[in-house]
Amino acid sequence: MEGTCLGCQLANGQAQAHVVYESEWLTCLLDIAPLNEGHVLLLPKRHVVELEQMDEETSTAMLKAVMKMSRVINTRYQPDGVTILQNGGTFNDLGHVHVHMFPRYEGDGFGWLEPEDRNDNRNRLAETRLSIVNAVKDLCD
Repeated sequence: MEGTCLGCQLANGQAQAHVVYESEWLTCLLDIAPLNEGHVLLLPKRHVVELEQMDEETSTAMLKAVMKMSRVINTRYQPDGVTILQNGGTFNDLGHVHVHMFPRYEGDGFGWLEPEDRNDNRNRLAETRLSIVNAVKDLCD
């Protein structure tokens, strides 16, 4: 998969990209369809499809790069905020884990569309908490 994966090719310098930062573990590059100027993608060099599949070294490097890019975006663009976004599963259109980071401005048009009625979810908070706590015990301990 690594040879044919566009994410791997981008992260490892085998496909043309506008690289802004690189480490042993990952590459940060400009998104080719930026939501705002300064929109970067962070991609691990090792082929990983989903976030939870990353090894500890890669995940540590990813968080450090998120912090570094956040400082850079805030300093360079002085936005009203920075959005950090990772899409998994069906929404991972690259087939390689990647994190989007981009500066945000009041009225920039980017939005979060929430369902009209979320009362069922609000009414189930205690039940949802218990379900997640049990899953953490089963899957992560």
